Amino acid sequence: MTQEPKEFDLEERTAVFGENVILFMKRIERNEITRPLITQLIKAATSVGANYCEADDAESKKDFKHKIGICKKEARETKHFLRMFATVFPDKKSEIRILWQEAKELNLIFNSIYKKL
Repeated sequence: MTQEPKEFDLEERTAVFGENVILFMKRIERNEITRPLITQLIKAATSVGANYCEADDAESKKDFKHKIGICKKEARETKHFLRMFATVFPDKKSEIRILWQEAKELNLIFNSIYKKL
């Protein structure tokens, strides 16, 4: 894994999360099962941070809420694909669990923000 994100800097935390997923996926063997999963996982994991950046620059409260909603959905989707990788690579479950836990925490954070709007 790369670095530990600053706990309360969501832009940095989501960027580090995306980077950590990418670095983990670079070590995964490519085959007919993993190729589509890798693509889906990287898209979802990196989308969390990209959409947070967009939310941070939102033009209205409604736009902000919409982008935060996307962040929480992408974090949840990331959890799903990490679960699929744990099925394909049971020997890597401990590494995957760390990424899954961060996706879960991000999902909870964005869910909390969303509900307060």
